[in-house]
Amino acid sequence: MDGFTRYAIYFTPTGGLASFGAAWLGWDNATGTEVAHPQIDGLPRPVAQITDRPRKYGFHGTIKPPFHLAKDKVATALEAETRALCARLKPVELDGLQLAQLGQFLAVIPDGDTTALARLAATFVEELDHFRAPPSEAELARRRGSQLSPPQEDNLARWGYPYVMDQFRFHLTLSGPMEPADLTATHRALDPYLAPHLTRPYRIDTMSLLGADQAGRFHIIHRYTLAG
Repeated sequence: MDGFTRYAIYFTPTGGLASFGAAWLGWDNATGTEVAHPQIDGLPRPVAQITDRPRKYGFHGTIKPPFHLAKDKVATALEAETRALCARLKPVELDGLQLAQLGQFLAVIPDGDTTALARLAATFVEELDHFRAPPSEAELARRRGSQLSPPQEDNLARWGYPYVMDQFRFHLTLSGPMEPADLTATHRALDPYLAPHLTRPYRIDTMSLLGADQAGRFHIIHRYTLAG
């Protein structure tokens, strides 16, 4: 638990989807090891280039974004409170998952209604917020460089991150930003390899607490069952 620079609450898949995602990105956040990239035909660029930006996080869906621990808090208390929170929160069932283009990025996103999932994420953001140290001025400036909307600016000021609460959109990132032609080509090439792992319906019944090492790579500290 100690020695991590930041913490986060992510949904981290298991089974075939997790294995494929770890190989695609080249980093397995469950084992804390590098993984060889798969051979995917038809890609416009090498997998290592496409996945360079999201690699250090491992395959995940953000629930409570990465944060530095507040000075008066300890990691063991964060772990205990996360465990207790998961014990009382209910799983969420999605219609399914699909591969999609989100702006300049490629990601796996949910099908259908995501109201229950957004509510679940908001609960983690709010109830664990007292563990979060305020963002630095440099971090605030970096976030504001993305031309935030007024609601996103409000979230940044209140929760330390723009894309939470009413601005939350669940996704499991698969690429860094790409030009439109490369994005379309990567989508087309990746889809047949990924599709067998996108089961319908898809149940989210665990949450993971992760920590970032000194190199910025995230490791799963513990995966908890949503047992409410």
